[in-house]
Amino acid sequence: MKTLYLMRHAKSSWSFDDLSDQERPLNDRGRDDAPCMGQALAKRDIQLDLLISSSAVRAMSTAALVARELHYPHARIEVLDRIYQAEVDDLLDIVRQCPDDADSVLLVGHNPIITNFANSLSPNQIPEMPTAAVVCLKFAVDHWADVAPENTEFYFYDYPRNQN
Repeated sequence: MKTLYLMRHAKSSWSFDDLSDQERPLNDRGRDDAPCMGQALAKRDIQLDLLISSSAVRAMSTAALVARELHYPHARIEVLDRIYQAEVDDLLDIVRQCPDDADSVLLVGHNPIITNFANSLSPNQIPEMPTAAVVCLKFAVDHWADVAPENTEFYFYDYPRNQN
């Protein structure tokens, strides 16, 4: 059994006109929502084997804040540039290349692709994921390379406003 958590980065700031899109940081709400969702995951006793993030600053910051709440070592966060402008097939390739000794993986990315990716795998319809939302999918496989819609079970969908 493999478990995949798909997370949209937390709310980012648009206050810095001189920054590129990839350099935008989290805003105050994002800095609150990311650890909130990390705590929500911790309450579910989630133990990550691998955390993968887009290279965008807002995604890496989200990953770091969630990692802290889950006691996942910051140095072990894997940052992949190709998540930033990925399409659904790119994310599927990334997941299928995860090491098989990692049974529980969190991938932090961007909308609309992260929602589209969740819907490409899930038997349940996932609404458009708000910032910092998390979808959990489980796969009846031993190898990430075998992940496919036909072996996917929807486990949960959670988001910051659900925590208040």
